[in-house]
Amino acid sequence: MHAVEKIFARHSGRREVSAGEIVTARVDFAEINDLYLQTIYSFYEMGGEKVWDREKCAFVFDHYAPTPDVRSAGNHRQMREFARKNQLKYHFDTNCGVCHQVMPEAGLIRPGMIVVATDSHTTTHGAFGAVGTGCGATDMAAVLMTGEMWFRVPEVIEVRLEGETKKGVYPKDVILAVLGKIRADGAVYKAIDFTGSYVEGLNVAGRMVICNMAVEMGAKTAYMQPNQEVLSYVNARCSCPYEVETTDPGYVYGERYLFDVSALEPQLACPSSVENVRPLPEVAAEKEVRVDQGYIGSCTGGREEDLAAAAAILKGKHIPPYTRLVVVPASREVMLAAMEKGYLKDLMEAGATVATPGCGACLGAHEGILAPGEVCISSTNRNFPGRMGSTEAQIYLASPAAVAASILNGRITDPRTCL
Repeated sequence: MHAVEKIFARHSGRREVSAGEIVTARVDFAEINDLYLQTIYSFYEMGGEKVWDREKCAFVFDHYAPTPDVRSAGNHRQMREFARKNQLKYHFDTNCGVCHQVMPEAGLIRPGMIVVATDSHTTTHGAFGAVGTGCGATDMAAVLMTGEMWFRVPEVIEVRLEGETKKGVYPKDVILAVLGKIRADGAVYKAIDFTGSYVEGLNVAGRMVICNMAVEMGAKTAYMQPNQEVLSYVNARCSCPYEVETTDPGYVYGERYLFDVSALEPQLACPSSVENVRPLPEVAAEKEVRVDQGYIGSCTGGREEDLAAAAAILKGKHIPPYTRLVVVPASREVMLAAMEKGYLKDLMEAGATVATPGCGACLGAHEGILAPGEVCISSTNRNFPGRMGSTEAQIYLASPAAVAASILNGRITDPRTCL
């Protein structure tokens, strides 16, 4: 079996499972973000009284942090009351950050887990050798009641990433290149196993970027065999026991893709689809694409490494008049580290607006939403019409370094020219 299948087998009390089977599996941790107040309503409508385990579920207030309107404030109030009533051990309020960042930081994500959350980008936790997947409010309500959820065991496909990237090419560029080939519907309800020498050498942040965007290909979950850096990260934050599953020798994947990352240039997902990927230098050479806003943040592009890359480009410089750069750290921990190391100071002196850790404008709610006709280059993970505000705005997706270089020059720019 594949490691993902072994995780499903162990959590469903079976010796083995195979792709296509329906299993009822034990959930190790459940997370509800502040978009999903309906989870509470469904919980009570289905006869729920108390959550199955107060130490294995949490609310994370990240999409509306802090609340931008009366309705979201009301949602937060009801969620806080539910958390208080159930005496939840973990509750991440508006001072914490994005769910996919704060849960690993809190030591809640470990290899071999099944993690479900009311957010599609829960695939991020494959970076730790866990099975992470999103679900809706009704399924989550059932999880809160029972600690279990049904799954169809996904077919596993391999995306092998070999080689070393050149200077100025980042994990975001790698996953955009993969997306451009496999496309937005190329892995629907499948598990993507990212393998190869590039993955083996990746740090935790890089792994999270790549697994995060697996869902943009339709994947049910993502997986990476934990390396020593992952295990050190987990061990430093968690004392709980865990199991690292391995894939059996000779396992046959449903599909296999091979990428030589050493040949990659910086990539750009052009409006208005995440699969509309082209080499950034090619786009820049064709025409001058003026940008009104740069955006660095989210569960894909708001980690310490991302802020460091942007600060290295912008330190001692200043963005042009009538443009703006919005920086939203992925978590409080990231923000504090960036403050201590001077990254936020460098970015603010370059003209950046630094906002509260959380999702911000990534979902088009607040903290940098776009007006009709505006162009934004963003380190986030989606660029369909209306994602960051007006349906008449245009969003380009790129690495944080490319965002910094582009807003500095006022147009789409190869970050390698600024390094």
